[in-house]
Amino acid sequence: MIINGPNLNLLGVREPSVYGNQSFADYLETLKKKFSSVQIDYFQSNVEGEIINKLYEVGFSYDGIILNAGGYTHTSVAIADAISAIKTPVIEVHVSNIYAREEFRHNSLIAGKCKGSISGFGLDSYKLAVENFSAI
Repeated sequence: MIINGPNLNLLGVREPSVYGNQSFADYLETLKKKFSSVQIDYFQSNVEGEIINKLYEVGFSYDGIILNAGGYTHTSVAIADAISAIKTPVIEVHVSNIYAREEFRHNSLIAGKCKGSISGFGLDSYKLAVENFSAI
């Protein structure tokens, strides 16, 4: 399961110098073709509570969750707590290198609750996370 947080519905449109020109919908199709033997489901929300509800919904039955919490990465104790409450391993991903950006983005409240973090490889950050789960 890939869960994307706020503003990631605007990939390909929002700040292309930071996030690139490709929409996530187009990238997701490429990802599904590359990993055709893996079922990849997708959810996006700009609402913190909906992300938490989705974590609870899939967090006991999926093999892995790839989470790009967007700006909630740096602010949401509630999402961090939800990750702690579920059994499914979570990999935190970011399209941009959060450590090369503004200082406030250097702190992830969710990273310590995740299996690992991948940052700065563009949309291929998701591919790297899928590769990790598909190797299991």
